[in-house]
Amino acid sequence: MNRKNFKRYIFLILLLAGNLQAQERLSLEQAVQLALENNYDIKLNKNDVEQAKNNVSRANAGMLPVVTGNFSTNNTVSNTKQTLSSGQTQERTGAKNSNLVYGPVLNWQVFDGFEMFARYDRLKELEQLGEANFKLTVQNTLADVINNYYDLVSQQQQIKALSGALDISRLRLKNSNNRFKIGKAAKLEVLAATVDLNTDTTNLLRQIDVYRSTKIRLNELLAREISTEFKVSDSIIIGNNLILAELQASASQLNPNLQSALINRRIAEINLKEVKANRYPDININSGYNFSKSTSELGFARTSTGRGLNYGLSASINIFNGYLQKRNEKNASLQIENSKLQYDKITQNISSQLASLYQTYQTNLELVRLEQENLGVAKQNMDITLEKFRIGSVAPLEFREAQRNYIDANARFTSSQFDAKLAEIALLQLSGKLNLQ
Repeated sequence: MNRKNFKRYIFLILLLAGNLQAQERLSLEQAVQLALENNYDIKLNKNDVEQAKNNVSRANAGMLPVVTGNFSTNNTVSNTKQTLSSGQTQERTGAKNSNLVYGPVLNWQVFDGFEMFARYDRLKELEQLGEANFKLTVQNTLADVINNYYDLVSQQQQIKALSGALDISRLRLKNSNNRFKIGKAAKLEVLAATVDLNTDTTNLLRQIDVYRSTKIRLNELLAREISTEFKVSDSIIIGNNLILAELQASASQLNPNLQSALINRRIAEINLKEVKANRYPDININSGYNFSKSTSELGFARTSTGRGLNYGLSASINIFNGYLQKRNEKNASLQIENSKLQYDKITQNISSQLASLYQTYQTNLELVRLEQENLGVAKQNMDITLEKFRIGSVAPLEFREAQRNYIDANARFTSSQFDAKLAEIALLQLSGKLNLQ
């Protein structure tokens, strides 16, 4: 890399670092609040919940009567010839006839084998299923937001460490140039320092690129302009008080997937009731009040009008339908069995995930402690080596090794923090207790 390009990269890095400091801070609470208000998946599922709630009505279950207003009119124009019993003949060309009927009509199914009550219960269960799915969407969105937020915190820490390493590499190159000018160092030392500085510059630029991509992803989750600039907090707070037994107990009550499976089991049981209702008769009441008027230019009655109430009762029952009823009931019973198996499967899967994640969580907590201690040792070693390098009592390769060890130790510490936080978030999500941890 020539000197001109090198200065350009250094200027770019300093500019990016300055932007990170000048940007408005976005707290985790603010990010979650924005997601709850703006996220498209949450909005879509919220509308689904409202639709399911609107569908819960006795009319939608078929319990209420239906009243319609009917109107019909018929008109004819014909050439007519009539011979009466007296032998008299009547003939009319273009005779006009009309018939007009209108009035309200009521139809009410008063009994259908209790199927209407089962339908009403199913509508209520579907409302609860919508709410469980909405909760699942909220939990998943919260998990994505929190994961991306702490990913940015982790990357921000890494950028800070890489920037510090870059400052040291610039100091090393300056020191090597000065030593070369007074004849105390070979050109090879300057070239090696330049290569290492370029490597550190590349690593920092790549980390900044990843950081920017993650910011775009978080802005997408918050459903706002993806180029919105912000910075996040500078620390990852890890909870260390999670207890497996409490998480399992909470999951059995609050996990949205488990709640959905339980609701689907109840819906399957209701479906069997609906199928069995076909064994009973259907009874319907119908009534109406009709107004009628008819006119005829030829015939005994030229004009006829009438009005009056009509009412009736109808009933029907399935006697034989090719054993379809028996088949449908058997299939509905199998669906109940499947829903129970699905519930047991999800319960076991959640228990397995909790146990595995809890083990990972405990391991990562221990790794955080170990890597923090290791980072302190690497930092102390780096400081001592740097002082020796300033006075020329340590070889450049030894200095670079100490620098690399410090960078690696910082990366492992940051990664262990992030991994521990991811495990904590996953545990809370499975238990249905995810909040602003």
